[in-house]
Amino acid sequence: MTDQTQTPMSAEEKFGRELVARTTFEKEAVWLPSLAVHHMNAGQTFIDGKTFTECLIEGPAVVAVMNGTRFDTCNMGVAENPKTLLLDPRGDMIAGAIGMSNCQFVRCRFVQVAFTGAREMLDGLEKDLLSARGQAAQA
Repeated sequence: MTDQTQTPMSAEEKFGRELVARTTFEKEAVWLPSLAVHHMNAGQTFIDGKTFTECLIEGPAVVAVMNGTRFDTCNMGVAENPKTLLLDPRGDMIAGAIGMSNCQFVRCRFVQVAFTGAREMLDGLEKDLLSARGQAAQA
């Protein structure tokens, strides 16, 4: 006998579950606020183990770059001063940001996204952003 009291899954819930289950995204636009909300609805406090290749990563959002997350040949965003894309946390924890752990971004473009995380990561990202800017100015 089947339980007929169970409410059928809405299209939005089905989409959200499929989105959370995905591990790869390729050549598509990804709206970070939606991705984060679907992960939270699934009981996941951060996004883990995803690979994004040649994607447009859209905010508005602040990404907390966590362990194992890497950026390979990405356009991190447009800013007159690339340092403005980096937010230095003041406390021992980061609240209100989208945590990304063990994620890979390959040739992605970020729009309206800022980045935060450990001091060492921010220093490395700042160095990479300033180096890329210098190389673009020489081209």
